[in-house]
Amino acid sequence: MENLRSVLVVRRDNIGDLVCTTPLLRALRTRLPNAWIGAFVNSYNAPVLDRNPDLDAVYAYTKLKHLEEGQSPIRVLLDRARDLWALRRRRLDAVVLATPAFSRRTLRLARWFAPKRVVGFSDDSAAARALDPSVSQSSVEGRHEVERVFALARVFGIEGNIPPLRIVPDAAEVEKARSTLGANVSHLKVAVHISARRPAQRWPVDRFAELIARMRADYAAATMLLWSPGPADHPRHPGDDNKAKAIQEQVGNRAPIVAYPTERLAELIGALATCDAMVCADGGAMHVAAALGKPIVALFGDSPPERWRPWGVAHRVLQPSSRTVLDISTADVLASLGALIGRGTNR
Repeated sequence: MENLRSVLVVRRDNIGDLVCTTPLLRALRTRLPNAWIGAFVNSYNAPVLDRNPDLDAVYAYTKLKHLEEGQSPIRVLLDRARDLWALRRRRLDAVVLATPAFSRRTLRLARWFAPKRVVGFSDDSAAARALDPSVSQSSVEGRHEVERVFALARVFGIEGNIPPLRIVPDAAEVEKARSTLGANVSHLKVAVHISARRPAQRWPVDRFAELIARMRADYAAATMLLWSPGPADHPRHPGDDNKAKAIQEQVGNRAPIVAYPTERLAELIGALATCDAMVCADGGAMHVAAALGKPIVALFGDSPPERWRPWGVAHRVLQPSSRTVLDISTADVLASLGALIGRGTNR
């Protein structure tokens, strides 16, 4: 497609999905240096795109299930309507539906913007024929999420290698995390992220505690313990405060731990930017770390590594045949971390 003056990329999924879309944004900016390029996302994943130089604007709407305490549903809906009208008035040349699966609902949204073209993935249904042009979603099956999304680049005449992931941390958040590390800043700093949405991805307290103690003994590492704050039974935003407390109690004085709950995604990004490596379950935090260039030991339960493994960085994926992280041993995680950082264990 030639002479595009305005392009809107829509990606309303989770944090990791949006991180995996950043190479496409980068390629579009290179291909269309003078065009207006925007993104339509949700408030949950929007901080992934803060300060992204490939975009001219980011429109983020709040899902009602993500309302914070004190937020008015009416105000949120009015703000959403304002942004929708602003995008419609822009008279977009193209709307790109970057989720690699066809959605009638998202197509209706794109058509409401009244663009000249809607680009996306087709499931070969009659409804998907409204896409112009499209990429068959079956043609990207079995590939990594980054590769799936980037298949849309061909529509714009983009060839060659896929650009790297891109996240630009907030300098103030990086400095806050570095200040919190304090005297531990001179040690090998390993981020250990303990939160996971799905039960099959949740590693137990005793193994996290043993890993942290062993990392100190074998690698002289300091641990930055990261988690989503709050009680586990919160109806909208379950957290891991109790799990984090239990891990710290079990570690005791065997290893230094910098406890760093991250209520906001910007805080998580800043914390990961200060660390040298990461241990975590598959999820959004893993993809953020990959975008920041961090070596990763990734614990996979029931999600497919071929689609969701860390992209573009040194990593080790551990996935037992049982498809639950409960069957991953501390020794395996420790050995995988040692291989990534070029150190053997003392045992």
